[in-house]
Amino acid sequence: MVKVVKSTIIEAPVEDVWAILRDFNGHDQWHPAIAQSGIERGNPSDMVGCVRKFRLTDGSELRERLLTLSDIDMAFSYCLEDTPIPLLNYVAHVRLTPVTDGDWTFWNWESRFDTPKGRQDELKTLVSEGVYQGGFDAIREQMGLAT
Repeated sequence: MVKVVKSTIIEAPVEDVWAILRDFNGHDQWHPAIAQSGIERGNPSDMVGCVRKFRLTDGSELRERLLTLSDIDMAFSYCLEDTPIPLLNYVAHVRLTPVTDGDWTFWNWESRFDTPKGRQDELKTLVSEGVYQGGFDAIREQMGLAT
């Protein structure tokens, strides 16, 4: 099993960052890898159990299910249901925490998943750098912050 843990500090209030990340269907508005996203069956994007189906900029389609969502903890978890990328049993957790020295945000994004034999390093880098670091950088850009 592969474990990826990536974190950063966003120089913005935690409530402002949460307002963007909380929308489980909003990642196509800020993540550069996402071309289009929609919640299946017309469910609300904050309903635990809802499924977002989205297309990457390369044309690949994925489906992810929202497993948990907590406004009190400013956290959510999700899993991959369908993906052309062999990230098997993928479950991810996102949590925001206030950094009171400066009114900033600590953002932790982590996941665990299995991969085909011999592809652990390649897929760990894809998730860590392509998805998570790409997301951190994109949120900074979305919020008008320097990277």
